[in-house]
Amino acid sequence: MTRTLVYSTALIAFVAATAMTFAAIFIPDWITFDVTTQTGGHTRKIIGLHRSCSTSALENKCIHFPQYEDCHGTDRYFCSMWRSVGFLMSFAAVFELVTIVAYCVVILGGKQKRETGWKVLAFMLMLVGIVQCASMAIVAYLFDYDDRFFEGWQLDKSFIMCTVSWSIAVISAAFLSLSAFVLPPEEGYELIPSERYVGN
Repeated sequence: MTRTLVYSTALIAFVAATAMTFAAIFIPDWITFDVTTQTGGHTRKIIGLHRSCSTSALENKCIHFPQYEDCHGTDRYFCSMWRSVGFLMSFAAVFELVTIVAYCVVILGGKQKRETGWKVLAFMLMLVGIVQCASMAIVAYLFDYDDRFFEGWQLDKSFIMCTVSWSIAVISAAFLSLSAFVLPPEEGYELIPSERYVGN
């Protein structure tokens, strides 16, 4: 397996992870409440990082979340922590795009960049993983300890996508680091740019 193939494989996996990060941000499906009433009616409420949506026989609407009342009084800590998750996920998404650019630079940058670029990529991947893991941990903490999430609420798709995304980032960092020590150096050599046109 060549270094180019290693980087390309890791890049494909990371692009998928980035797509899941953006989906987790924009799809309001982090925590859901789904119940069927005694009369046969169906009520569903989903909470995302920036929106909350309710679906029932009487209404089907989405509102901004957290609301004003969520950010005052005894609920201020919830508002602060939930908004922190939104900020961390947005930061992770931007940094993931930067990491994809770094992948392309390393892959297309020649032998020297492919042999040394894993250090930068591993650092960036670990940073993305740590930020997203922190986001996941905050949501899990609020889900377990905030009174608004009683029996019937459950962690849903966006939470799962966040978990898978940071797992891919961390595994990719470990994979690139391992390959740097296991794979032999690439064959051949490259001329120093200043010497490529000597004698022309």
